[in-house]
Amino acid sequence: MNTSAPSQRQLRVGELIRHALAEILARGEVNDPDLDGVVVSIPEVRMSPDLKHATCYVMPLGGRDVARTVEALGRNRRFLRGVVARRVNLKFATDLHFRVDESFDRGSRIDAILRNDPVIRRDIGGAPAEADEE
Repeated sequence: MNTSAPSQRQLRVGELIRHALAEILARGEVNDPDLDGVVVSIPEVRMSPDLKHATCYVMPLGGRDVARTVEALGRNRRFLRGVVARRVNLKFATDLHFRVDESFDRGSRIDAILRNDPVIRRDIGGAPAEADEE
């Protein structure tokens, strides 16, 4: 497993692909009933070192029908690959892989843990810990 940080080129190409996918989905260019009327957020696209594979982290707005949305994007990945290849000028058409973005859930869990710990609340300026113990 590659544990090194992504190169500037990987980051730049990932961002270009993210923008292209967001535009394609916002314009409703994908003809799939499971994607009709669904606003899809694409917070991150991670590129492989050879730029041939892109892992696209997606989340439908509101977090509803996540599995169905990811499945629909997977069904249409060949179409999306072709459209993205025309918009992002690379030597090879990048193969797209769609995954659920779980960063929002992780952030919410961490926030809840921090909010519910009286010692942490005291340290960040919330209610004093003694008042919580009464």
